[in-house]
Amino acid sequence: MARYVGSVCKMCRREGEKLFLKADRCLSDKCSFNRRSYGPGQHGQGQARRKQSEYGLQLREKQKLRRIYGILEAQFARYFEIAERKKGITGENLLQILETRLDNVVYRLRMAGSRREARQLVRHGFFRVNDRKVNIPSYQVKPGDVVTLKENATNSALIKGILEANNGQNIPEWLELDTNSWTARVNSIPSREQIDIPVQEQLIVEFYSR
Repeated sequence: MARYVGSVCKMCRREGEKLFLKADRCLSDKCSFNRRSYGPGQHGQGQARRKQSEYGLQLREKQKLRRIYGILEAQFARYFEIAERKKGITGENLLQILETRLDNVVYRLRMAGSRREARQLVRHGFFRVNDRKVNIPSYQVKPGDVVTLKENATNSALIKGILEANNGQNIPEWLELDTNSWTARVNSIPSREQIDIPVQEQLIVEFYSR
């Protein structure tokens, strides 16, 4: 399975803003973006001074959204095709598809510090959907689905540390979590107002509509 293995800190620097891809590190003094907020590479410091074309703005918005969710280019393009075929607003459909990926749901439930960490936990078989083991991060959850930690998962020092670090943080209204049993329920598909992603999805629609 193809996946990005480079520095995720460079992604934030390339987009010119924090994408919070490394959990607590992004909130600490160790964050690379705090020390070098200019773009990566030899000409990185001059990127901010360049005036971007309309195409450039659309491309950057697409790349930013893709990197926030950790999606590779081909898969992102497939998601856009699906969003375009669905009824409703294409940009909102795209965000809903990304939000209802299992790895993102695990992250939104604060059972992982970042989407990358959530993806690893899902791949290692720590979660079940409707009492079935699911180890595919891109699995699409639906309203009514129940997501649970596998039996005895809280005995793992790794899982215990993650849950303790994130317990008490707010979760979106479209999800419901019982922290006694670590059982979650998907109440609905999130609306655009419930998706706190700082992107202008219309620019992405325009990018693919060229």
